[in-house]
Amino acid sequence: MLEQLIGDSQALGKAISGEELSYNDGIELMNYDNLHMLGAVADLTRKKLAGSTVTFAASYYMNYTNVCAASCQMCAFYRKDGADDAYTLTPEQIEQRVSIAKDMGATEVHIVGGFHPKLPLEYYEEMMRIIKKNHPQLKIKALTAAEIFYLSKLTKNSVKEILSRLKDAGLDSMPGGGAELFHPDIRGKIVRGKCSGQEWLDTIEQAHNLGIKSNVTMLYGHIEKPEHIVDHLIKIRQLQKKTGGFITLIPLKFSLDNTELEQEHLVNHECSSVYDLRVIALSRLMLANTLNNISVYWVAYGKKLAQVALSNGGNDLVGTAFSEEIYRAAGKPTASSVDELATMVKEIGMVPAQRDTYFNIIKKF
Repeated sequence: MLEQLIGDSQALGKAISGEELSYNDGIELMNYDNLHMLGAVADLTRKKLAGSTVTFAASYYMNYTNVCAASCQMCAFYRKDGADDAYTLTPEQIEQRVSIAKDMGATEVHIVGGFHPKLPLEYYEEMMRIIKKNHPQLKIKALTAAEIFYLSKLTKNSVKEILSRLKDAGLDSMPGGGAELFHPDIRGKIVRGKCSGQEWLDTIEQAHNLGIKSNVTMLYGHIEKPEHIVDHLIKIRQLQKKTGGFITLIPLKFSLDNTELEQEHLVNHECSSVYDLRVIALSRLMLANTLNNISVYWVAYGKKLAQVALSNGGNDLVGTAFSEEIYRAAGKPTASSVDELATMVKEIGMVPAQRDTYFNIIKKF
Protein backbone atom coordinates (compact mmCIF):
# COMPACT_ATOMS: atom_id res chain seq x y z
CA MET A 1 0.00 0.00 0.00
CA LEU A 2 2.73 2.48 0.97
CA GLU A 3 4.62 1.67 -2.23
CA GLN A 4 1.62 2.95 -4.22
CA LEU A 5 1.33 6.14 -2.19
CA ILE A 6 4.94 7.34 -2.25
CA GLY A 7 4.78 8.19 -5.92
CA ASP A 8 8.11 8.78 -7.60
CA SER A 9 10.20 9.03 -4.42
CA GLN A 10 13.12 6.72 -5.15
CA ALA A 11 14.50 7.24 -1.64
CA LEU A 12 11.30 6.16 0.12
CA GLY A 13 11.03 3.15 -2.18
CA LYS A 14 14.53 2.10 -1.16
CA ALA A 15 13.70 2.67 2.51
CA ILE A 16 10.58 0.48 2.33
CA SER A 17 12.57 -2.34 0.72
CA GLY A 18 15.28 -2.07 3.38
CA GLU A 19 18.04 -0.72 1.15
CA GLU A 20 20.70 1.62 2.52
CA LEU A 21 20.06 5.24 1.61
CA SER A 22 22.72 7.30 -0.14
CA TYR A 23 23.74 10.92 0.39
CA ASN A 24 21.50 11.95 -2.52
CA ASP A 25 18.61 9.98 -1.01
CA GLY A 26 19.07 11.89 2.23
CA ILE A 27 19.00 15.24 0.44
CA GLU A 28 15.85 14.17 -1.41
CA LEU A 29 14.10 13.34 1.87
CA MET A 30 15.21 16.57 3.55
CA ASN A 31 13.34 18.36 0.76
CA TYR A 32 10.47 15.87 0.34
CA ASP A 33 7.15 17.71 0.55
CA ASN A 34 4.92 14.95 1.96
CA LEU A 35 5.90 14.90 5.62
CA HIS A 36 3.09 12.49 6.52
CA MET A 37 4.39 9.91 4.06
CA LEU A 38 7.98 10.38 5.24
CA GLY A 39 6.83 9.84 8.82
CA ALA A 40 4.77 6.79 7.86
CA VAL A 41 7.75 5.09 6.20
CA ALA A 42 9.96 5.95 9.18
CA ASP A 43 7.32 4.54 11.54
CA LEU A 44 7.08 1.34 9.49
CA THR A 45 10.86 1.03 9.61
CA ARG A 46 10.85 1.61 13.37
CA LYS A 47 8.30 -1.20 13.84
CA LYS A 48 10.48 -3.60 11.82
CA LEU A 49 13.70 -2.74 13.65
CA ALA A 50 12.62 -1.81 17.17
CA GLY A 51 9.07 -3.12 17.59
CA SER A 52 6.41 -1.20 19.50
CA THR A 53 8.33 -0.83 22.76
CA VAL A 54 9.43 2.68 23.74
CA THR A 55 12.27 2.74 26.23
CA PHE A 56 13.68 5.24 28.73
CA ALA A 57 16.19 5.21 31.56
CA ALA A 58 16.00 6.50 35.11
CA SER A 59 18.88 8.88 34.64
CA TYR A 60 20.41 11.58 36.81
CA TYR A 61 22.04 14.43 34.89
CA MET A 62 24.85 16.28 36.60
CA ASN A 63 27.07 19.08 35.40
CA TYR A 64 30.23 19.09 37.51
CA THR A 65 31.21 22.58 36.33
CA ASN A 66 29.89 25.35 34.12
CA VAL A 67 33.37 26.84 33.70
CA CYS A 68 34.43 26.47 30.09
CA ALA A 69 37.44 27.53 28.05
CA ALA A 70 35.27 27.33 24.94
CA SER A 71 32.61 29.94 24.16
CA CYS A 72 30.26 28.26 21.73
CA GLN A 73 27.71 30.45 20.00
CA MET A 74 24.93 27.90 20.54
CA CYS A 75 25.47 27.46 24.31
CA ALA A 76 23.67 29.29 27.14
CA PHE A 77 25.28 27.19 29.89
CA TYR A 78 28.98 28.08 29.94
CA ARG A 79 30.66 30.64 32.21
CA LYS A 80 34.21 31.92 32.25
CA ASP A 81 36.47 31.08 35.20
CA GLY A 82 35.96 33.70 37.89
CA ALA A 83 32.43 34.68 36.86
CA ASP A 84 30.05 35.35 39.74
CA ASP A 85 27.83 32.39 38.86
CA ALA A 86 30.63 29.98 37.88
CA TYR A 87 30.84 26.77 39.90
CA THR A 88 32.84 23.54 40.15
CA LEU A 89 31.70 20.65 42.34
CA THR A 90 34.13 18.64 44.44
CA PRO A 91 34.14 14.83 44.03
CA GLU A 92 32.50 14.65 47.47
CA GLN A 93 29.71 17.03 46.45
CA ILE A 94 29.20 14.98 43.30
CA GLU A 95 28.89 11.76 45.32
CA GLN A 96 26.35 13.38 47.65
CA ARG A 97 24.16 14.33 44.69
CA VAL A 98 24.56 10.89 43.14
CA SER A 99 23.54 9.28 46.45
CA ILE A 100 20.28 11.27 46.40
CA ALA A 101 19.71 10.28 42.75
CA LYS A 102 20.26 6.62 43.60
CA ASP A 103 17.62 6.89 46.33
CA MET A 104 15.28 8.38 43.70
CA GLY A 105 15.69 5.23 41.60
CA ALA A 106 18.36 6.30 39.09
CA THR A 107 20.23 3.44 37.42
CA GLU A 108 22.75 5.68 35.66
CA VAL A 109 24.40 9.03 36.25
CA HIS A 110 25.08 11.21 33.23
CA ILE A 111 28.01 13.55 33.97
CA VAL A 112 29.18 16.32 31.64
CA GLY A 113 30.58 19.80 32.11
CA GLY A 114 32.53 22.62 30.57
CA PHE A 115 36.17 22.58 29.47
CA HIS A 116 37.64 23.59 32.80
CA PRO A 117 41.17 24.96 32.24
CA LYS A 118 42.49 24.06 35.72
CA LEU A 119 41.09 20.64 36.64
CA PRO A 120 43.66 17.80 36.50
CA LEU A 121 42.93 14.31 35.23
CA GLU A 122 43.04 13.08 38.82
CA TYR A 123 39.89 15.11 39.59
CA TYR A 124 37.91 13.05 37.08
CA GLU A 125 39.41 9.77 38.28
CA GLU A 126 38.53 10.58 41.89
CA MET A 127 35.00 11.56 40.87
CA MET A 128 34.42 8.15 39.31
CA ARG A 129 36.16 6.16 42.03
CA ILE A 130 34.08 7.69 44.81
CA ILE A 131 30.84 7.04 42.91
CA LYS A 132 31.78 3.42 42.18
CA LYS A 133 32.96 2.82 45.74
CA ASN A 134 29.64 3.92 47.23
CA HIS A 135 27.31 2.86 44.39
CA PRO A 136 28.89 -0.06 42.54
CA GLN A 137 25.71 -0.95 40.62
CA LEU A 138 25.20 2.55 39.26
CA LYS A 139 26.41 3.03 35.68
CA ILE A 140 28.62 6.05 35.05
CA LYS A 141 27.98 7.67 31.67
CA ALA A 142 30.39 10.55 31.69
CA LEU A 143 32.44 13.02 29.66
CA THR A 144 31.80 13.66 25.99
CA ALA A 145 34.39 12.98 23.31
CA ALA A 146 34.88 16.76 23.16
CA GLU A 147 35.76 16.84 26.87
CA ILE A 148 38.14 13.90 26.49
CA PHE A 149 39.86 15.60 23.54
CA TYR A 150 40.20 18.82 25.55
CA LEU A 151 41.61 16.90 28.54
CA SER A 152 44.14 15.29 26.23
CA LYS A 153 45.39 18.69 25.08
CA LEU A 154 45.28 20.19 28.58
CA THR A 155 47.14 17.38 30.35
CA LYS A 156 49.39 16.38 27.42
CA ASN A 157 48.26 12.76 27.70
CA SER A 158 47.08 10.75 24.72
CA VAL A 159 43.35 10.24 24.23
CA LYS A 160 43.89 6.50 24.71
CA GLU A 161 45.74 7.06 28.00
CA ILE A 162 42.96 9.26 29.37
CA LEU A 163 40.21 6.88 28.33
CA SER A 164 42.07 3.89 29.77
CA ARG A 165 42.60 5.62 33.11
CA LEU A 166 39.00 6.75 33.34
CA LYS A 167 37.76 3.27 32.47
CA ASP A 168 39.93 1.86 35.25
CA ALA A 169 38.43 4.46 37.61
CA GLY A 170 34.87 3.40 36.81
CA LEU A 171 33.75 4.95 33.51
CA ASP A 172 31.13 2.65 31.95
CA SER A 173 30.00 4.55 28.85
CA MET A 174 30.03 8.00 27.29
CA PRO A 175 27.26 10.46 26.40
CA GLY A 176 26.96 11.70 22.84
CA GLY A 177 27.39 15.42 23.40
CA GLY A 178 29.86 17.64 21.59
CA ALA A 179 29.14 16.04 18.22
CA GLU A 180 26.94 19.03 17.21
CA LEU A 181 27.36 18.83 13.41
CA PHE A 182 30.55 17.34 11.99
CA HIS A 183 30.76 19.23 8.69
CA PRO A 184 33.54 21.87 8.88
CA ASP A 185 31.52 24.43 6.91
CA ILE A 186 28.93 24.65 9.68
CA ARG A 187 30.82 23.53 12.78
CA GLY A 188 33.01 26.64 12.92
CA LYS A 189 29.90 28.82 12.95
CA ILE A 190 28.24 27.15 15.94
CA VAL A 191 31.18 26.13 18.15
CA ARG A 192 34.31 27.97 19.23
CA GLY A 193 37.25 26.39 21.02
CA LYS A 194 36.00 22.82 20.60
CA CYS A 195 37.41 19.85 18.70
CA SER A 196 36.70 19.46 15.00
CA GLY A 197 34.12 16.99 13.78
CA GLN A 198 36.83 14.57 12.70
CA GLU A 199 38.62 14.88 16.05
CA TRP A 200 35.33 14.04 17.79
CA LEU A 201 34.91 10.96 15.60
CA ASP A 202 38.53 9.88 16.11
CA THR A 203 38.18 10.26 19.89
CA ILE A 204 34.97 8.27 20.12
CA GLU A 205 36.44 5.57 17.86
CA GLN A 206 39.25 5.10 20.38
CA ALA A 207 36.69 4.83 23.16
CA HIS A 208 34.78 2.17 21.22
CA ASN A 209 38.01 0.27 20.59
CA LEU A 210 38.59 0.18 24.36
CA GLY A 211 35.14 -1.29 24.91
CA ILE A 212 33.54 1.99 26.03
CA LYS A 213 30.22 2.32 24.22
CA SER A 214 28.64 5.72 23.68
CA ASN A 215 25.67 7.67 22.47
CA VAL A 216 25.94 10.17 19.63
CA THR A 217 24.07 13.45 19.18
CA MET A 218 23.22 15.78 16.30
CA LEU A 219 22.47 19.43 17.01
CA TYR A 220 20.05 20.85 14.47
CA GLY A 221 17.61 23.71 14.02
CA HIS A 222 20.00 26.66 13.89
CA ILE A 223 21.84 27.73 10.72
CA GLU A 224 22.49 24.36 9.08
CA LYS A 225 21.47 23.27 5.60
CA PRO A 226 20.13 19.85 4.54
CA GLU A 227 23.56 18.68 3.39
CA HIS A 228 25.01 19.19 6.88
CA ILE A 229 22.34 16.94 8.44
CA VAL A 230 22.85 14.21 5.84
CA ASP A 231 26.64 14.40 6.10
CA HIS A 232 26.41 14.00 9.89
CA LEU A 233 24.18 10.92 9.66
CA ILE A 234 26.41 9.25 7.07
CA LYS A 235 29.53 9.79 9.20
CA ILE A 236 27.73 8.22 12.17
CA ARG A 237 26.74 5.28 9.99
CA GLN A 238 30.27 4.79 8.69
CA LEU A 239 31.78 4.72 12.17
CA GLN A 240 29.05 2.45 13.51
CA LYS A 241 29.81 -0.07 10.78
CA LYS A 242 33.44 0.05 11.83
CA THR A 243 33.10 -0.17 15.63
CA GLY A 244 29.50 -1.03 16.56
CA GLY A 245 30.05 1.21 19.57
CA PHE A 246 27.13 3.63 19.32
CA ILE A 247 24.11 2.80 21.48
CA THR A 248 21.66 5.41 20.20
CA LEU A 249 21.43 8.62 18.18
CA ILE A 250 19.89 11.58 20.00
CA PRO A 251 18.93 14.41 17.63
CA LEU A 252 19.10 17.57 19.74
CA LYS A 253 16.87 20.52 18.88
CA PHE A 254 18.73 23.82 19.20
CA SER A 255 17.34 25.86 22.08
CA LEU A 256 17.58 29.55 21.32
CA ASP A 257 17.19 31.52 24.55
CA ASN A 258 20.29 33.19 26.01
CA THR A 259 22.66 32.00 23.28
CA GLU A 260 25.06 34.08 21.22
CA LEU A 261 23.29 33.00 18.03
CA GLU A 262 20.16 34.68 19.37
CA GLN A 263 21.93 37.78 20.64
CA GLU A 264 23.60 38.35 17.28
CA HIS A 265 20.30 37.70 15.45
CA LEU A 266 21.79 34.83 13.46
CA VAL A 267 18.82 32.74 14.60
CA ASN A 268 15.62 34.53 15.50
CA HIS A 269 13.31 31.61 16.28
CA GLU A 270 13.53 27.92 17.01
CA CYS A 271 12.86 25.51 14.16
CA SER A 272 9.33 24.28 13.52
CA SER A 273 7.82 21.07 14.81
CA VAL A 274 7.53 19.99 11.18
CA TYR A 275 11.30 20.23 10.85
CA ASP A 276 11.77 18.30 14.12
CA LEU A 277 9.68 15.43 12.77
CA ARG A 278 11.55 15.48 9.45
CA VAL A 279 14.89 15.15 11.25
CA ILE A 280 13.67 12.26 13.43
CA ALA A 281 12.25 10.42 10.41
CA LEU A 282 15.36 10.97 8.31
CA SER A 283 17.59 9.78 11.15
CA ARG A 284 15.62 6.53 11.36
CA LEU A 285 15.80 5.92 7.61
CA MET A 286 19.45 6.88 7.08
CA LEU A 287 20.67 4.73 9.98
CA ALA A 288 18.31 1.77 9.47
CA ASN A 289 19.98 -1.61 10.04
CA THR A 290 23.14 0.08 11.34
CA LEU A 291 22.07 2.04 14.43
CA ASN A 292 18.52 1.08 15.32
CA ASN A 293 17.87 3.23 18.38
CA ILE A 294 16.66 6.76 17.67
CA SER A 295 16.06 8.75 20.84
CA VAL A 296 13.49 11.52 21.16
CA TYR A 297 14.74 14.08 23.68
CA TRP A 298 11.44 15.14 25.24
CA VAL A 299 13.22 17.82 27.31
CA ALA A 300 13.79 19.84 24.14
CA TYR A 301 10.54 18.94 22.36
CA GLY A 302 8.02 19.02 25.16
CA LYS A 303 5.97 15.95 25.92
CA LYS A 304 3.24 16.37 23.29
CA LEU A 305 5.60 16.77 20.34
CA ALA A 306 7.73 13.92 21.72
CA GLN A 307 4.69 11.65 21.44
CA VAL A 308 4.30 12.57 17.77
CA ALA A 309 8.01 11.99 17.17
CA LEU A 310 7.61 8.45 18.52
CA SER A 311 5.26 7.83 15.59
CA ASN A 312 7.80 9.27 13.14
CA GLY A 313 10.69 6.89 13.77
CA GLY A 314 11.69 7.35 17.41
CA ASN A 315 11.79 4.41 19.83
CA ASP A 316 13.32 5.89 22.99
CA LEU A 317 12.67 8.88 25.28
CA VAL A 318 16.25 9.08 26.65
CA GLY A 319 15.41 9.32 30.35
CA THR A 320 13.97 11.08 33.35
CA ALA A 321 16.64 13.84 33.19
CA PHE A 322 16.63 14.67 36.91
CA SER A 323 18.51 17.96 37.31
CA GLU A 324 19.30 18.60 33.65
CA GLU A 325 20.95 22.03 33.66
CA ILE A 326 22.01 22.77 30.09
CA TYR A 327 18.52 22.97 28.62
CA ARG A 328 17.29 24.67 31.78
CA ALA A 329 19.82 27.44 31.10
CA ALA A 330 18.07 27.92 27.77
CA GLY A 331 14.63 28.11 29.35
CA LYS A 332 13.37 24.48 29.12
CA PRO A 333 11.74 22.59 32.03
CA THR A 334 13.56 19.31 32.49
CA ALA A 335 12.29 17.01 35.25
CA SER A 336 10.00 14.01 34.84
CA SER A 337 9.39 10.66 36.49
CA VAL A 338 9.47 7.11 35.16
CA ASP A 339 5.70 6.88 35.63
CA GLU A 340 5.10 10.10 33.69
CA LEU A 341 7.18 8.84 30.77
CA ALA A 342 5.35 5.51 30.86
CA THR A 343 2.03 7.35 30.69
CA MET A 344 3.25 9.37 27.67
CA VAL A 345 3.96 6.12 25.85
CA LYS A 346 0.71 4.39 26.82
CA GLU A 347 -1.29 7.38 25.56
CA ILE A 348 -0.09 6.70 22.00
CA GLY A 349 -0.73 2.96 22.15
CA MET A 350 2.86 1.82 22.52
CA VAL A 351 4.53 -0.26 25.22
CA PRO A 352 6.66 1.63 27.76
CA ALA A 353 9.75 -0.02 29.22
CA GLN A 354 12.46 1.15 31.57
CA ARG A 355 15.92 0.27 30.26
CA ASP A 356 19.49 0.39 31.44
CA THR A 357 22.33 2.34 29.82
CA TYR A 358 22.83 -0.35 27.16
CA PHE A 359 19.14 -0.69 26.22
CA ASN A 360 18.57 -3.89 28.19
CA ILE A 361 14.97 -3.91 29.46
CA ILE A 362 14.65 -3.61 33.24
CA LYS A 363 10.85 -3.66 33.41
CA LYS A 364 7.75 -3.06 31.31
CA PHE A 365 4.71 -1.12 32.48
